[in-house]
Amino acid sequence: EPQEGQAGHVYRYAGEKKWIDCGSPDRCNAVSALGEHDGKLYAGGSFYSGRGSAQPVSPNKHPGGRVFRYEGNKRWVDCGKIGDVYTVTGLVTYAGRLYATTCDSYGCPTRTAACYRYDGDKKWTFVGDPGGRLGAFVVHNGALHATVFGKQGFARYEGGEKWTPLGVLPNTGQTYSAAVYQGQICLGTWPTGTVFRFDGANRFTSMGRLGEEQEVMAMAVYNGKLYGGTLPLGEVYRYDGAAGWTNTGQLDTTPDVRYRRVWSMAVYDGKLFAGTLPSGRVHALQAGQAVSHNKKLLAGWRHLVAVRDVDHLRLYVDGELVARSTNFDPAAFDLSNGQPLKIGFGTHDYFKGRMRDLKIYRGALSAAEASEAAR
Repeated sequence: EPQEGQAGHVYRYAGEKKWIDCGSPDRCNAVSALGEHDGKLYAGGSFYSGRGSAQPVSPNKHPGGRVFRYEGNKRWVDCGKIGDVYTVTGLVTYAGRLYATTCDSYGCPTRTAACYRYDGDKKWTFVGDPGGRLGAFVVHNGALHATVFGKQGFARYEGGEKWTPLGVLPNTGQTYSAAVYQGQICLGTWPTGTVFRFDGANRFTSMGRLGEEQEVMAMAVYNGKLYGGTLPLGEVYRYDGAAGWTNTGQLDTTPDVRYRRVWSMAVYDGKLFAGTLPSGRVHALQAGQAVSHNKKLLAGWRHLVAVRDVDHLRLYVDGELVARSTNFDPAAFDLSNGQPLKIGFGTHDYFKGRMRDLKIYRGALSAAEASEAAR
């Protein structure tokens, strides 16, 4: 919301093309980070100049750097200012605590970056500076990692204020995005628009460039594939392994601008969603058929049933139906393949937890049978 007197809002998706305004947490012009922690939604505010995206400089100079907790309707509770920063770029839960990255840039008094931990009320504790402006968090194999602009590239948090540099990616000025795909961390970069697989300290394997794009701003794993959103054309690419990256389309077609960005991605309700700048539109992609549970599983043992019926998919948690796909033509989907059946590993990562009473049925369970199986 770049204009004078405007402020960044949070919106909740209500289906089709409907978005519900959840209010403005702060007076700054951007809400730049969202994260769930202990069942609550948190939002980080930022001052976004516009200059970095070759947009007009915003007249709203109100500093961000605060985090807020959503309490319903349009009510937000101030959880405190993070140091003297103007921007909050990431929020993530790690080891039961909420962490935030900061990345001050154009228009801010100083170009500073660091990581902070939320310690309740309005207290944020400095937990180190990995050595450059921070891009994205990624939690993998019980460790917190962060992408870093400049000389550090990628780093792992060791506790206290200590970060271990994990190497500089080839031909990279900014390590911008991260996702876990097939059990390994993948990193999106600028200025070559290349994705690299992290193979251990100082070891990075190129997974190829996304067309002729310069930056990979967002990544997500959806229905068995890794997707990346780009700059400057605002395109989305799908990773097809040895075949490289397939362009699935340009999302932002704003005329007469230098940069178009696919800035964010999320999987919800069996679809891949992508947010764009400067158009401010959200797009959704459905590839094949998928269902997803849009809430995290509660701690303890949970009973899951996944059903592929003749013309739809269903997902049950503890005997309750939590997701159902739309009806489809079964003839349109050929599931035959020569791949081994893997349980506890997939296109995301290895399963972290315990399993018992695993069963594979010859036919689709009814709703009553799925409920009975959970008892």
